[in-house]
Amino acid sequence: MAYSDKVLDHYENPRNVGSFAKDAHDVGTGMVGAPACGDVMKLQIKVGPDGRIEDAKFKTYGCGSAIASSSLVTEWVKGKTLDQAMGIKNTQIAEELALPPVKIHCSILAEDAIKAAVADYRNKHLDNAQPQGEKQSVTAQSAPAAAD
Repeated sequence: MAYSDKVLDHYENPRNVGSFAKDAHDVGTGMVGAPACGDVMKLQIKVGPDGRIEDAKFKTYGCGSAIASSSLVTEWVKGKTLDQAMGIKNTQIAEELALPPVKIHCSILAEDAIKAAVADYRNKHLDNAQPQGEKQSVTAQSAPAAAD
């Protein structure tokens, strides 16, 4: 199977390899794949105060197409809002890298990793927006009062 020049470039010169501290308040981490199947992708996004993705890192265990897909999306998400990043589709990744049909699953993993990283970031901010006790009291207060 012949790989496109873009796949070879991202595989041989991967961009943004590494990790952020996963517990950092401004970092969202997405871990997708199945070790039993062979491809595992970790994508992390670092979100600035303006809500835009300032930086992204990845670590991928998999084939050249999986590594290239990870590398590409770390470049694509930078500067985007979370909603814009969520709009990146596997078909765009596959087209950009000219992935053959048997490697489309790598672009699907990359799309799933973006969604998982954004979801992780958003969950951290929902959890930190209100302490657990306040969430319960807000829920209780928002229920309509019973008529006497």
